[in-house]
Amino acid sequence: MNQAAPPKLPTVTGRLEEKSDDQIVLHVLGSDYRLHLVTEGPVDAEVGDRITGTIHLHPRRVDVFPSGGRFVEPVFGRPRRMQGRVAGGDVSANTLFVQCGPGVIAHLMASQKASDFAIGQIVGADVQRGATFQLVEKS
Repeated sequence: MNQAAPPKLPTVTGRLEEKSDDQIVLHVLGSDYRLHLVTEGPVDAEVGDRITGTIHLHPRRVDVFPSGGRFVEPVFGRPRRMQGRVAGGDVSANTLFVQCGPGVIAHLMASQKASDFAIGQIVGADVQRGATFQLVEKS
């Protein structure tokens, strides 16, 4: 992966449907997704607010596919599987930015390197429990 410029993190915008001290349910705007995501501390927003942030996943082994769609499974609940196109990444942080419906940041296992993937490739993986949301802004 060519990394000439600093990476731009993929963000996702949605409505906050539920929240607790360490978890939210995010309704991704323009979709049916209602993702259950862990937060690191309370989210400074109220239920019903429009929020923007980053979704961080820890995939198991990431595989390349010759064709396929973009999705996160299931549509309702915690992310368990993702597939989409590589939109960028950060080689130094060993992350891929994957457009799979909502854009996500995939933190690769130590045995895989972000530099081994190319922008535009279709990749997929099972996702470990504990996908997180980091708030960027509330609007």
